[in-house]
Amino acid sequence: MVADSPFRPQGSGSRVLAELARLWDQARVHNPGRVTQKELARVSGVPHTTVNGWATGAAEPRNLDQLVQVGATLAAWANEPLPSARDWDRLMAADRARPAPAPADVGPPAPAPAPVFAPVFAPVSAPVERVRVGVIPQPADCFQDRQVAEDVEAAAGEGGTGAPVQVLAGTGGVGKTQLAAAHARRAWRQGVQVLVWVEAATRDGIVSAYARAAARLGLPPAGLDDPDQAAREFLVWAETTGRSWLVVLDDVRRPKDVAGLWPPAAVSAAGGQVLVTTRLREAALAGADRRTVGVGTFSAAEARSYLRAKLGDDVPVADLDALAADLGFLPLALAQAAAYAANAAIGCAEYRRRLATRLLVHAVPGEGHLPDGHRRIVAATWELSIEEAGRAAPAGLARPLLCLTSVLDAAGIPQAALTSPPALAYLTSHLPDPPPRGDGGMDAATVDAATVDEVLRVLHRHSLLDHDRTAAHREIRVHRLVQRATRENLVARPELGPRLFAEVAAAAADALLRVWPPVERDGLGEILRANTTALQQAAGTVLCDPGAGAHPLLFQAAASLGHAGRVTAAVAASAGLHATCLRDLGPDHPDTLAIRGNLAGWRGRAGDAAGAAAAFAELLTDMERVLGPDHPDTLATRANLAGSRGQAGDVAGAAAAFAELLTDMERVLGPDHPATLATRHNVASARREAGDVAGAAAAFEELLADRSRVLGPGHPDTLATRSHVASLRGDVGDMAGAAAAFAELLTDMERVLGPDHPETLATRANLAGRRGQAGDAAGAAAAFAELLTDMERVLGPDHPATLAARAHLASFTGEAGDAAEAYAALEELLADRLQVLGPDHPSTLTTRRNLARWRGEAGDAAGAAGAYERLLTDLLRVLGPGHPWTVAAREELAYWREAGRQ
Repeated sequence: MVADSPFRPQGSGSRVLAELARLWDQARVHNPGRVTQKELARVSGVPHTTVNGWATGAAEPRNLDQLVQVGATLAAWANEPLPSARDWDRLMAADRARPAPAPADVGPPAPAPAPVFAPVFAPVSAPVERVRVGVIPQPADCFQDRQVAEDVEAAAGEGGTGAPVQVLAGTGGVGKTQLAAAHARRAWRQGVQVLVWVEAATRDGIVSAYARAAARLGLPPAGLDDPDQAAREFLVWAETTGRSWLVVLDDVRRPKDVAGLWPPAAVSAAGGQVLVTTRLREAALAGADRRTVGVGTFSAAEARSYLRAKLGDDVPVADLDALAADLGFLPLALAQAAAYAANAAIGCAEYRRRLATRLLVHAVPGEGHLPDGHRRIVAATWELSIEEAGRAAPAGLARPLLCLTSVLDAAGIPQAALTSPPALAYLTSHLPDPPPRGDGGMDAATVDAATVDEVLRVLHRHSLLDHDRTAAHREIRVHRLVQRATRENLVARPELGPRLFAEVAAAAADALLRVWPPVERDGLGEILRANTTALQQAAGTVLCDPGAGAHPLLFQAAASLGHAGRVTAAVAASAGLHATCLRDLGPDHPDTLAIRGNLAGWRGRAGDAAGAAAAFAELLTDMERVLGPDHPDTLATRANLAGSRGQAGDVAGAAAAFAELLTDMERVLGPDHPATLATRHNVASARREAGDVAGAAAAFEELLADRSRVLGPGHPDTLATRSHVASLRGDVGDMAGAAAAFAELLTDMERVLGPDHPETLATRANLAGRRGQAGDAAGAAAAFAELLTDMERVLGPDHPATLAARAHLASFTGEAGDAAEAYAALEELLADRLQVLGPDHPSTLTTRRNLARWRGEAGDAAGAAGAYERLLTDLLRVLGPGHPWTVAAREELAYWREAGRQ
């Protein structure tokens, strides 16, 4: 077939090939003349024979990695979003589930030849969608099959009698992760039903991966906002399922991180398997059901085979063996040396000569993970490779870009962070000076995203990092030894080292902060938090010093958990940051006081309003002593204290505190300051909570006029005030007017903020709610059902706003006449809120109250009374006897008791 033949898999019913053909056609529209089979093979790295087989329908994709590469290339040419590995995996599963065509009557088939090793995983008889979680690292160039790999495969395939858990233990740079990745890909080809690749450097990484697996498997709760519970559900599933599974725990650094999280391979019904990579050889990782496999350096034959594959068959064997011996047979060093020699077009002898001088004069002190010889080898090969990479175009940027990656997460760095304005500014500052113009001036040069991508490819070619454009948000991986060598080389410069390292850390922190999304999706928040953790560990006190204070990134990483609905995790993260600030900055530093305020706020969001109020009261005393009573942060703490008092049930006290605060705000900041306007907002809200609806409505109308004048009609605060004005129209009985106001506001919200902004979604919820309160319960239920789909897509299934939409949907379903359906939906919601928020959270208590009501409405008055009795006991304990919710629950209990007697 000629090179520009079309992609037309004639006669194939494959959904995968149909999607590839669609992408091909779109790519030819956007890139006429470029899209050919040979060009597709060249760019994607997939053999042309394979591409041609798919294009003609003679073969169907069986290798997910090849399919992802081809799909990504076509999507890029077609200017379409890149399909994920999960998307392709699902299409492949659909193809496998197709009924096989009836065989021709040609007699009995010939027996298949016996495999060298029996398949580790037998495919299940019934078609079941296979699940793959996590990104398996790309195979190294010229990956070598090693004897240790055969040992692992043999142990895994001993008919179920082998070791269910194998621990690959060895020093850094010996290729443990590559061996594990090869094993995982082989298991996937052999039919394992569930494969989970875990970045196991931290306990949070393990828990998060298990939680994602639970979500993919649809286990209760099928969400990520209580990852610990979801992880436990996954472990229970692994023990009881009949589906085959493999879990790879890559780079376990501390035995305690795996405590309680070992997959139950030894007792699993399906004979599941676990593969661990680690530098540790500790008893805590050993066990009766665990087999430790020592992974050392290449053997002499393996090293020779690798170098021959990289450098060619014409290099004398003696030179290959001598170079391998110089490098201690360490795979990482061999990869860097081979890349350097190939890119510099020099032979083994010349490379050995250059290496020898570096070995004599550059010995980088290590952390105890490598023998002394290996430390020197890594440092020397790194220095040669980075110098050669620095000379490649675009020149001068390889070293500073590698410095940025050296302080981030080795398991995956988002390329967006390295192409953000702070990172580009840092790289631009390290460009070599351009040659002078004829007039003596200099042409300014800048670095852009395309340049960064070019430099990443240069570093990739020199084996200093792995660059995979298809690995969403984890496009860059760097070996920890390369990271360490980079950092230590940077700080080794006596006079400039500390300053240069501080610049790198600050640029990396600014870059992560710049790309942090307001709404976390697709696992990006978790990846950014992992990079923040790695940066904190690498930077030490650089990001938290008494002069500059704590970097805003540290506050963002803790708060992002709460904004994603994980309020309990936000409390723990804020407590950890408070301990760091207390140690590095002291108790009276403004940032230490600020994180105390955040910690108190998240305690309140987690349901402990009384504890939050007490914490804010203590903080206020210290704020007034350290900053003074009129400092803006002191005034903000007074506002938070007043709000917490209201949440704890003291509505009148909160209203009085806000009114008193407003007087001071106007005196200190002026009447038009945004903080003063925010305080007026709080005063109006407190009046509303206290029952003064008319007064609150008048206050919000006045505030709306002032915010429109000061901030503008399209400012988010102005739009929020309009929301309150519309809501209060409903509170005074004008439901139709409230609905009309919300409809008008929604139009402006979509125009100013966009249809997927959380505030726009909240306005849709308000509009739907007012429709229901105006008497159109069925219309409200339909609106909430439509909204719920968008909230799950944008915010995630377990975000508090999504759970609130489910609550409203259930209630209006009941109001529309289906009490039984409302009760069933609230039962499911209660289970999720218990898992996500805990039993004492206000939203959980509200769900119990609604559940009790609809149980009664469905005809079980006695059951409703019993539910109210149990709820009242908890409300008395959590909120106290005078809280409005407690009073209401007591009245509702009396009602249903009476109804049960009739």
